[in-house]
Amino acid sequence: MADSLVIVESPAKAKTIGKYLGSKFIVKASMGHIRDLPKSQIGVEIGNEFQLKYITIRGKGSVLKELKDASKKVKKVYLAADPDREGEAIAWHLAHYLELDESDTCRVVFNEITKQAVKDAFKAPRPINMDLVNAQQARRVLDRLVGYKISPLLWKKVKKGLSAGRVQSVAVKLIIDREHEIKAFVPEEYWSITAHLLREGKAFEAKFHALGDDKKELKSQSDVNEVLAAIAGQPFSVGEVKEKERQRNPSPPFITSSLQQEAARKLNFRASKTMQIAQQLYEGVDLGKEGTVGLITYMRTDSTRISPVAQEEAQGFIVGKYGASYYPETPRVYLKKNANAQDAHEAIRPTSVLREPEQMKPFLSRDQLRLYKLVWERFVASQMSSAVLDTMTVDLVSGPATFRANGSKLKFSGFMKVYVESNDDGTTEEDRLLPPLRSGDAVETKELDPKQHFTQPPPRYTEARLVKTMEELGIGRPSTYAPTLETIQKRNYVAIEEKKFFPTELGDLINQLMEEFFPEILDTEFTANMEGDLDHVEEGKENWIDVIEEFYKSFEKRLEVAEEEMKEIEIKDEPSDEICEKCGSPMVYKMGRFGKFLACSGFPECRNTKPIVKATGVVCPKCKKGHIVERRSKKGRMFYGCDQYPECDYVSWDKPVAKPCPECGSMMTEKRTRSGATWNCTQCSHSETAPEADEGPDLE
Repeated sequence: MADSLVIVESPAKAKTIGKYLGSKFIVKASMGHIRDLPKSQIGVEIGNEFQLKYITIRGKGSVLKELKDASKKVKKVYLAADPDREGEAIAWHLAHYLELDESDTCRVVFNEITKQAVKDAFKAPRPINMDLVNAQQARRVLDRLVGYKISPLLWKKVKKGLSAGRVQSVAVKLIIDREHEIKAFVPEEYWSITAHLLREGKAFEAKFHALGDDKKELKSQSDVNEVLAAIAGQPFSVGEVKEKERQRNPSPPFITSSLQQEAARKLNFRASKTMQIAQQLYEGVDLGKEGTVGLITYMRTDSTRISPVAQEEAQGFIVGKYGASYYPETPRVYLKKNANAQDAHEAIRPTSVLREPEQMKPFLSRDQLRLYKLVWERFVASQMSSAVLDTMTVDLVSGPATFRANGSKLKFSGFMKVYVESNDDGTTEEDRLLPPLRSGDAVETKELDPKQHFTQPPPRYTEARLVKTMEELGIGRPSTYAPTLETIQKRNYVAIEEKKFFPTELGDLINQLMEEFFPEILDTEFTANMEGDLDHVEEGKENWIDVIEEFYKSFEKRLEVAEEEMKEIEIKDEPSDEICEKCGSPMVYKMGRFGKFLACSGFPECRNTKPIVKATGVVCPKCKKGHIVERRSKKGRMFYGCDQYPECDYVSWDKPVAKPCPECGSMMTEKRTRSGATWNCTQCSHSETAPEADEGPDLE
C-alpha cells in the first residue's frame, strides 16, 4: 500500500514519474497552479506591504478534493513541480492548501525526468524555498501594478479593452523603434567589381580591393570607371598569397533563448511551439520496452553548465562513434554568456546521448523528432573537437589595381561532422576552393562584372531576432520570452507578415502614450535592472517588498500625472470606398486580431465584415478568370488564393510573381530563405534569383 503522495503539474509528468517510483508512491497532477490572483481586480493590497489576495482557480474544485483526500491517506506528501520560480510557487500554494509545514522537507526537484535523477531527488528532499516563491510573487505584483493601473487609464482616455504590460511594452517599443529606423533610413550607393578568372582551366572569382597602395571604396559609377580605365588591357597575375590554418569552435549547448532562435531558423518553429514540444520531450515519451522516459533536461534555463556525468557519457559516445581525435584534450566548459544568467539548471541537453535521434524515430511525432534531433546534435557537437580549416587569401594584381580572392578547405571536420549552427546572414561553412596559385602566376581574365548596390535598412524583427535582442538587453527571462511574443500579438499591438513583426497603428498609439507618461516602463535599462532585482530576491539578497516599494514610489507619481494630463483620444473608424452588400451602408476599416478588416458602419444593426483583399496582379493559373489575392488563415498566417472563391478553390502558401516563367510561360512563385529569395516556376524546373528587396536579408 502506498505511503507517500507525489504531486506534479501534468498527467504526462505524473505518468512518467509514477513508473519510476513504484507502488509505495501515488503520483497525481495538480494541472498547473491551484491558486491565482482574481481577474476582476488587482488582487494586491498596496497599503499593506503589497500582500496578495489569492483565490482558488475556477474549475479546480474536483482536482483539489482528489489531492486533499489522497493526502489524508498517506504519511508523507512530496511536491515535485518544475524546478523554477513558477514551480516553487505551485508547490507553496499546494502546501498552503494541504496544510503542510513549509519548513518540512516536502519539496523535490529534478532537472531531468529519468529513473536515476528522480530517485536521487527523492533521497534529498528540501523545504520550500521562499526566496524563489517571493521572486515569483514580486514579478506577479509588478505585472499587476503596471497592467491593472495603466489599463483602466487607457480604457478611460483611449478605448475600452486596451491593456499595458511591463515586459510586453518594451518588446513593442523595440519593434516600433526598428520601424522608425527603417523609415528614416537613407540608402547610400556603392559599387563592386568582380573579376571572373581562370587558372589552368579552373574558374574562380576575385573582388576589387585597392587601387595603388590604398584600399578604395567604390561609391559611384565614376569610381568604377576610374578602376576599369586603369586596368584596361592589363593582364591579371598572382601577387601575395597567404595560407594559414584556422580553427572553428563549436557553439555551446542550448539555453532557452538559443533553442528558440535555432528552432526558428532550422525548423521554422514559433517560440511558443518550440516550448510546447520541448515540454513534451522533458515530461516523457513512451519508448516501448524502455517505458516512459524524459528525453531532454529542463527547457527553461539560461545556464550552459553540463553535469560531469553527462560529459563523461558524451566523451564515451563521441570516442566510440567518431574516434578519439573527435574529442578535445579536456572536456569543454562554457562560460556564462550573460552576467545575469542563473546557474540553477544545466543547459538543455538529451538525458542520455546514447538515445540517438534515429533510434527515437518510431516513438516521436515528426515535430518532436525534429526538435529532439536539434537538441541532441547541438549537445554532442558542443562536446567535440574544433574543426580545422585551411584558408587561402590571394591578391590578384592588374596594373595598379588589386583584387582579392578568398578560399577555404575543411581539413578536419571535428564538431562539424555532427552539427553547424545557423549563421545570422544565412550562409553556411563550406569549401570555397581556389585553384593552386603561386606568386607571379599569370591568370586568364574571363569577365569583369561591375554592379551597383545600395545599403539596406536594418531588418525587421523576426521572433528569433527579437528573443535574441531581449536576451542581450536583459529583458525578461527564459520562461517569459514565448509568452511575451504571444501577448503582444493578441493585444493587436503588432502583426506578423512574412515572419516579420510590424507595429499596428494601435500599438504605435499606445507606445506614444507610454513614452510620454511612463518612460521608465519602456526603458530597456530600467527593465533589465528590475529583472536583476528579481534575481537578487531569488538569491536571498533583497527583500521583495522593498523592491516593489522602490518601484511604486515613482510609478504612483506617474499615474497621478497621467490621470490629470493625458487627453482623451477618440479612435475613429477609417472610412473606405466599399459599400456593404447587405444593407448598403458604407464600410469602415477596423483593427482586429490579425490586422485591419472591413466592417459595416451600420453596426450593431448590420454585423457584416470581410477581409481586406490585396491584389497581386497575377491571373489565377487554375480558372484563368480570377486574380490571385493575399488572404489570412484563421490563425493569421498569410496565404494566396483566387478572388473567385468559392467558385475557384486555388490556394498557395508561396507568393505569386507577376512575371511569367521565361521558359514555359507559367506562373512563378517567390521562395524566401536565409540565403536570399528565388523565383521558381510552378510547372517546369526554371528558377532564378529574385531582384533585391527593399529590406535587408532576413537575418535571424
